[in-house]
Amino acid sequence: MLATTGWTAVHRPETGVPVRTAALAAWATARIDGRPVPAADSPVRTVARFFAGLDAAQRTRLADSHPLVVGSLDGVPAETRYRANHNALTQTARLEEARGKDIALTPADRANAIRRAHRFESLAEPGRQILLFDPTGDGLVAEVFGDLGDARRVSVIVPGVDTDAITFERSQRRLTAPAGMAQSLYEAERAAAPDARTAVIAWAGYVAPTGVGVDAATGRLAVQGAGRLESLAAALPGDASVALFCHSYGSVVCGVAAHRMPDRVTDVVVAGSPGMRVGNAADLHTSARVWAMRAEGDWIADVPHLEVGGVGHGADPVSPGFGARLLSSAGAHSHTGYFEPGTASLENFAKIGTGGFGSVACANDSDACRVGISGTDGH
Repeated sequence: MLATTGWTAVHRPETGVPVRTAALAAWATARIDGRPVPAADSPVRTVARFFAGLDAAQRTRLADSHPLVVGSLDGVPAETRYRANHNALTQTARLEEARGKDIALTPADRANAIRRAHRFESLAEPGRQILLFDPTGDGLVAEVFGDLGDARRVSVIVPGVDTDAITFERSQRRLTAPAGMAQSLYEAERAAAPDARTAVIAWAGYVAPTGVGVDAATGRLAVQGAGRLESLAAALPGDASVALFCHSYGSVVCGVAAHRMPDRVTDVVVAGSPGMRVGNAADLHTSARVWAMRAEGDWIADVPHLEVGGVGHGADPVSPGFGARLLSSAGAHSHTGYFEPGTASLENFAKIGTGGFGSVACANDSDACRVGISGTDGH
C-alpha cells in the first residue's frame, strides 16, 4: 500500500491539483515504519540525518512511494534521489502522454504535453543520474555526470535564461543546453586529468527568466535561485571541493549566492556575464577564487553593465577594475560557444574543475590570472 498511495494521491485530475502540490500534501502525513518523515522544507542536515538512520530497504520504499518529494529533497542520498526521480519521470511522462490525447485540451496544450512526455521519457532512460526533477510550471531538472559519491571535486553548471525541463537538453545545438554543457565539461575534465575523481552537475534547479525581458534585467529570480543553489552546495555528499561555472544570467545567481556559499565552494567562474549585482569581486564577500571570461562576439558585451533602481546587474566582471581573474576564451564565439571542444574556455573550465590552476590560460596571453596560485590545488 505504501508503494502506491503516495503516487495516486499525487495526480488528481478531477480537482486540478498540481502534481507537486499533491505530492507535498501526501508527504506531510507520511510515515516509515511508524516514524514521521521530515518536513519537505527541513534544513539539509535534518533530512540527511533522517535518511542516514534508514536502511536501504526503507530508503527504497520512500523513493518508490513519494518520488516527487524524495527526488528533489536536498539531504537525501544521491542514489536514492536517482531512483526516486526515475520513478517520477516515468510516471509523469505517462500523465503527459494521456494529456496529449485529451481532446478537451487545446491543440497547443496537447502539443506541449507531448513535448513534455518525450523529454521526461528521455530523462528517465536507464543510466541517467537525475538529481532533481520538479514538473511544476516549466519544470526544474539537475543531472549528474560521474560518481558524485566518490568525487573529490564537483563542478556545478549554473545556466542562464530560457532554461527549463524542456530546454535542459537539445538534440541540435547540444552544447547550448545544460545537459550538453555538463557532458562536454565532464569529458574535458576526464581528458585533462584521467585519474582525478570528479563529477559534473548540470543544474537547472531554479526558475530562470524567459527571454531578455524584465525578469532577466532584475535580480528577483536570481535571489530565489541563490537560495536553491546554497541548498545544493550544502547537500553534496562527502567533503569534495566545489567549483561553480555560471553562464549568462546564471552568473547573477552565483553573484547573489556567493556570500552564503559554504567554504567547500573554492571557485566561481563566470562566462558571458551581465554582472553579478556587485561593484567588484571583493563585494561578493567570498573566500572563493573569482574567474571571468567573455568570448569574441558575445552580445552580452553590449549590455550596459550598471544597476539603477534594481534594474541591471552592476559592474562588468571582465573589466579590469572588477578584480576577477581573467581567463582566455580563445576559440569560443558568441554567447553560447563556451563549452565547445577545442576552445580555451572549455580547457580552462576543465583545469579549474580538476584543480590544475597553474596551467590555466589567462586573457591577453598574460599570467595575471595565475598570480598567488601554486601547485595543482592551491587556494
